[in-house]
Amino acid sequence: MTQVYDEKIMGPMAWTSDTVLNDGGLVYLDEDCLTELKYIAESLRANPLPAVALSHNYFEMTACRAFMGKIRDQIETGIGLAIIDRLPVDGLNEDISKKLYWLLMSMVGQPVAQKWDGTLVYDVKDEGGKDAAGSNVRSSKTNGDQGYHVDNAFNLPPSFVSLLCLQTAKEGGKSGIISFETVHNLLRKKYPETLERLYEPFYFDRQMEHAPGEARTICKPIFEKDGETIRANYSPNVIYRGYAMIDDKMDDRTHQALEAIKDVCEQPGIGKNLEFEIGQVQILNNRRVGHRRTGYTDWPEPERQRHLVRMWIRDDGLPFYHG
Repeated sequence: MTQVYDEKIMGPMAWTSDTVLNDGGLVYLDEDCLTELKYIAESLRANPLPAVALSHNYFEMTACRAFMGKIRDQIETGIGLAIIDRLPVDGLNEDISKKLYWLLMSMVGQPVAQKWDGTLVYDVKDEGGKDAAGSNVRSSKTNGDQGYHVDNAFNLPPSFVSLLCLQTAKEGGKSGIISFETVHNLLRKKYPETLERLYEPFYFDRQMEHAPGEARTICKPIFEKDGETIRANYSPNVIYRGYAMIDDKMDDRTHQALEAIKDVCEQPGIGKNLEFEIGQVQILNNRRVGHRRTGYTDWPEPERQRHLVRMWIRDDGLPFYHG
């Protein structure tokens, strides 16, 4: 029998865009942290080493460790998001910026692979492709819009997702975040007849992120009960592509459930829109808070084109893609 969480979810992560979220989730790096990061940047210039080989334990980073400990609390048991303002990327090249980012995020938890090939630091840039059913082109490598989703819903979602902004688009590319606890509460109120279906399996396109010969789709629910709250595995584009891959017409009950959650997500006053600025880091609870991006037009100059750097954090299991 399907286990449905059938109570109103309470707590700091069940917010709306009108809720006061500790200055909208914005958290400022203090002078002690900035001093540490600038000193470490000089050390990294003088001692080249790949980012993934670095450990924050190599450096005296007392202020940064205390700061990132508070960030971990905020995203794990607080409002579920933080916008760190900001890394001192002015005057730093891309390589050093990524290394400082790696050191800070590794204080939050264990960085894990974001692709089956073991990629740990992932560049979010438009590479001119189009995401299609059964392909390995992710929407993060295009300039198209993304609906609300959690990362890696189709395999093993990380606990936390972070993004460092190195360059912004010429136009568009706005960020949005949403509480899936709030979405769940509204679904329970507005569409109670669909809630049970969202706890039953859906087909997901695995986007070729698996070993050769493995199944190209996977079945899993959008919502799972997790103690006194829920976990979300929501990525609508990947679900629709999953059904296209198995050549199976989506039944009315499945379609209605997907339309219901889409309707709730798009209600005014539920999601928050964010202006992502260069040097800022966005970090989210990937099991209970969703994110999206609008489509964008890029600059013609390659060095100015929109560029985010993504990391995934998960304490459970090994850092392999499948844990």
